[in-house]
Amino acid sequence: MTRPTNPILPGFNPDPSIVRVGDVYYVAASTFEWYPGVAVHASTDLVNWSIAARPLDRAGLLDLRGRPDSGGVWAPCLTHADGRFHLVYTDMIRHQGNYKDCRNYLTTAERIEGPWSDPVYLNGSGFDPSLFHDEDGRKYLVNVLWDPFAPHPFTGIGLQEYDPAARRLVGPVTNIFAGTALAYTEAPHLYRRDGWYYLLTAEGGTWYDHACTLARSRRIEGPYEVHPHNPILTSRDDPGARLQRAGHGDIVESPDGRVYLVHLCSRRLGAVGHSTLGRETAIQECEWRDDGWLHVLGGPVPSDSIGSLPPAEPLPDAVTYAFDTAPLHPDLLWLRTPESHRIFEVLPDRGGLRLYGRESLGSWNEVALVARRQDVPACSVETLLSFSPDDPREGAGIIAYYSRHAFHALCFTRNAARAPALRIISSTAETFRAPQVLVHEEPLPSDITRVGLRMQGNADRVILSYRLTETVPWKVLPQRLDGSILADEGGRAVGGGGFTGTFYGLFAYDLNGAGKPADFHHFTYRRDSVDEAGKSAAPFTG
Repeated sequence: MTRPTNPILPGFNPDPSIVRVGDVYYVAASTFEWYPGVAVHASTDLVNWSIAARPLDRAGLLDLRGRPDSGGVWAPCLTHADGRFHLVYTDMIRHQGNYKDCRNYLTTAERIEGPWSDPVYLNGSGFDPSLFHDEDGRKYLVNVLWDPFAPHPFTGIGLQEYDPAARRLVGPVTNIFAGTALAYTEAPHLYRRDGWYYLLTAEGGTWYDHACTLARSRRIEGPYEVHPHNPILTSRDDPGARLQRAGHGDIVESPDGRVYLVHLCSRRLGAVGHSTLGRETAIQECEWRDDGWLHVLGGPVPSDSIGSLPPAEPLPDAVTYAFDTAPLHPDLLWLRTPESHRIFEVLPDRGGLRLYGRESLGSWNEVALVARRQDVPACSVETLLSFSPDDPREGAGIIAYYSRHAFHALCFTRNAARAPALRIISSTAETFRAPQVLVHEEPLPSDITRVGLRMQGNADRVILSYRLTETVPWKVLPQRLDGSILADEGGRAVGGGGFTGTFYGLFAYDLNGAGKPADFHHFTYRRDSVDEAGKSAAPFTG
């Protein structure tokens, strides 16, 4: 299977921050409520990437229990100076409505793999913090200044000096840029070149009016003049562009002097046109021109092409997580808790991943759910589950998950008569007030303790199957579940929307509070041959 050149980080990988150290490029992306926090990818060619680190991996750095859907880690910024990586990040505690309760932190490490230092608290005045290392050795933090009582709460970009010896911000806060008429000014990054300070921001909101704005000043405090052809990147005026919602970018220079802008984007998929893969990372080649301004080659509409960069290697058609070695594979994430031992163990000697049933799939506290991002328009997943539920309050299975108000699950449990059964449980915007709805119940043999489960999904539908032994064909259940709810657009129906993407994974719950274990012997993820419009190049069941 081959993939289009852009996005370079397909699937949920938003808010990219890029830095080059020697010949290696690193991109840090937001992870929101998923744990461990921050995904750092590495590459030597800007198109083929692999996970290099997930830095926020302990309670001292990040504890997301209680964070709402699409809360948690927003817009990390990764830089390198003084022989160390510097990672600043937001922990968003509340984001819906006009209140944005957040905490901004800094952690550092000599190597990208860590260990990462205990965090330094910076401020809580707004999100999207970015650390700038000036040529004279001074350091400055810029972030959104958020005022919930202002006519427009995005009031500008704040600048404050950071003292690394004292490990705190010092001096006054200066509002250096109030933004343009595009509004929603956020995602600041500072650069210095030829005596100018350049400020790159995102504007227009992280929806279909999103854009990248560039401004410059001779003084770091401003005033900043705006690029004469602002915005430098946007798809807001081209609804037919394949890459939509383009904005929130960062700039990097290659060893040979070429300049690139990485930015988030999304793709409208399927019949409804929802971005079920979430916000992704793409790249555009740029150039500095004689006017002293950076220009995206080919104009402001993001291109599928990556110009002079080499073609990407194809992604494998399938990945099987055999759970035969610990720790958990870096593709796999879980929700919110730093106490992973309470929700799962990798047990190589028993040939599987053991999940300990915790709270419901609608909880914001402790959910036993391990999953991976969907990174192609259509995929299928399957597992073999060993489980012995005693009553309907215990369940385990396979899930397509966006948030607590948007998921489809195939659950091995017991029915009201305490007989073994498979249940299809869905949560949609229409059922948000009672977020887990029983769609279908399938009876199972009375002595069953092991079952194979499969899901196939694209932007239009999710199809579920099961089998009682590995030697018989899959039995396809007749329900056709709405795949379009697993997207930012689906979240808007219940207020506030979301910022993540579709995950496929494994779960267990025990509403009795006893931590009932469920063993998953493998988890296979397949990239199916269905294009972005939902048309099959190969059979897609149903």
